[in-house]
Amino acid sequence: MHYLYDLFHNPILMSSVASWFVAQIAKTIIHTVVARTFVAERLIGTGGMPSSHSATVCGLATAVFCKCGPSSVEFALAASLAIIVMYDALGIRRQAGRHAQVLNEMMDTMEKMDQIDWNTLSPDDRLKEFLGHTPSQVAAGIVIGIGIATLMCTQVFP
Repeated sequence: MHYLYDLFHNPILMSSVASWFVAQIAKTIIHTVVARTFVAERLIGTGGMPSSHSATVCGLATAVFCKCGPSSVEFALAASLAIIVMYDALGIRRQAGRHAQVLNEMMDTMEKMDQIDWNTLSPDDRLKEFLGHTPSQVAAGIVIGIGIATLMCTQVFP
């Protein structure tokens, strides 16, 4: 049973999880205000402001930095992972989201031309457009991750 205690008292894991949680809540609030409607999928969904992926990996890297030091192998691994995840969010996933948007627009055009009927398709046939992030969304995630991890490592788990 002490494993569960250790898990919830691991400052590195908790910093990463708390950063993800704060980013997802912020994303949901921002989307609700901008769209003027609550969408539950935003609580766990990808894409949008801020980047929860960036917050999570920056929370992880910052906590590892605080607990293991800047010259540790652990920090090198965490920082490398963070760079890869953020690069992917800005590049490949962002482009995939743009492709989905164009393909969905093409499907809408085909429907208007009576070449396709969305009603005969399942909701899963519409491609997900919220995949990647803009630089400002990634930057906001970075700030959240670093801030939450710094708070967790200095105040909650000193």
